[in-house]
Amino acid sequence: MNYFQMWNEIKVFSPDIFIRFDERLAKHTFIQTGGIADIYIKPETVEEVQHITRIAFTKKIPLTILGYGTNVIIRDRQIRGVVMNLSNLNKIEVMKDVITASSGSSIIDVSNAALEHHLSGLEFACGIPGSVGGAVLMNAGAYGGEISFVLTSVKVLSLSGDIHILDKSELQFGYRSSLIQRGKYIVLEATFQLENGDQDQIQSIMNKNTIARESKQPLEYPSCGSVFKRPSNHFAGKLISECGLQGYQVGGAQVSVKHAGFIVNVDDATSTDYLILIRHIQKTVKKKFNIVLETEVVII
Repeated sequence: MNYFQMWNEIKVFSPDIFIRFDERLAKHTFIQTGGIADIYIKPETVEEVQHITRIAFTKKIPLTILGYGTNVIIRDRQIRGVVMNLSNLNKIEVMKDVITASSGSSIIDVSNAALEHHLSGLEFACGIPGSVGGAVLMNAGAYGGEISFVLTSVKVLSLSGDIHILDKSELQFGYRSSLIQRGKYIVLEATFQLENGDQDQIQSIMNKNTIARESKQPLEYPSCGSVFKRPSNHFAGKLISECGLQGYQVGGAQVSVKHAGFIVNVDDATSTDYLILIRHIQKTVKKKFNIVLETEVVII
């Protein structure tokens, strides 16, 4: 299918939708790197997401889903097909001790909504800079908490455009992993079961987590968050540091001198810089400790 034909089909369905040809994706990632999308679309409704997904599925056009672009590295080359950014789907609803949030909602905003309504359970997420959809996909976690601890169900869209409700038990959650990572579903909405709590105590925990994050993480530079998963009985950052790699740099990408588990963009880095540096870190740690570091960051 010609991309101009797809453009026309989408515009007929939704005349005001944000859609661009040859969009530079570096504008849409935290590390400010990434190639060019053939078509870049920001739908505002579930119906638009469903329509775009069905066109892509029927016409066998590659479809890539993007949220806030936080824990992701998009390669420098052309990204074929459609990149669909769901950040405009950002509705958050609170009903008693249950929060339902659209996939494009900021997980930080959901955490703050919980605080506002005296609900406990999402304090750990107060500093995670990503979307609800990304948090579910990665089973995001921090400070002893994980999304899987409080999630009850998700509304998802299959690649053929059908909507399903999946219970937590069906999502196959693991450490920084879920069924969603296999690419068969698109998260539309997540429901969280929380507990009534004392607002001052909830705020205190969030403040403590924020101080810990600001003191340990290199927030002064663009980064993609924790690059590697935590190896069994080890910490990735400690292993990298003990290899003498803090400050090691490829192009504009540098192993953070503040926290070795982060790679920061200190000088107009490219995604290729990041990927070469990641491979060097993995090779060095494997040689010194015989430990394989698996990437936590999603590479597109």
